[in-house]
Amino acid sequence: MHKRSLPALALAAALSLPAFAPAAEYVFDTEGAHIFIQFRIQHLGYSWLYGRFNDFDGKFTYDEENPAANKVEVVINTASIDSNHAERDKHLRGKDFLDVRKFPQARFVSTGFETKGDGQALLSGDFTLHGVTRPIVIDVERIGQGDDPWGGYRAGFFGTTTLKLADFGITRDLGPASQEVELMLSVEGIRQ
Repeated sequence: MHKRSLPALALAAALSLPAFAPAAEYVFDTEGAHIFIQFRIQHLGYSWLYGRFNDFDGKFTYDEENPAANKVEVVINTASIDSNHAERDKHLRGKDFLDVRKFPQARFVSTGFETKGDGQALLSGDFTLHGVTRPIVIDVERIGQGDDPWGGYRAGFFGTTTLKLADFGITRDLGPASQEVELMLSVEGIRQ
């Protein structure tokens, strides 16, 4: 075998190995509307009320090889709550609930990331809502990652968590079935 062909074989072997995404910073693709922060809460225990926040931003660091380095930061404009009903949204923005004049932002800052295998993980962090900061844990599923058609690289995740409203100083009595809210986060980030 020629000595010159050994480097070529090594390069070919390296290119044929599965690619792992390097540690990188990602920003939320809010411009392309490829990210959603949604919620659901029981209405008096009779049905589910669904809604979303329309104005938010964030970024994350993702490193497959070093999950402990993964981190996330999200800022939500609380006045952007949208439950598809103008009068209800006005009430949700008011003092009984989000009190958006006094607390215009909600914020999540991660403190840990624990992989559970098969694309599943637990993301822990501090969530600030209604002026109160509490630790929460988000169940995370990696949806996918790879090159996009515009020459960029993307990674996408889905997360869920349940919050007790009283833990964040929201104590409006809507009955026992309506004291928890489920958050659902669908995140697509663009590598910087």
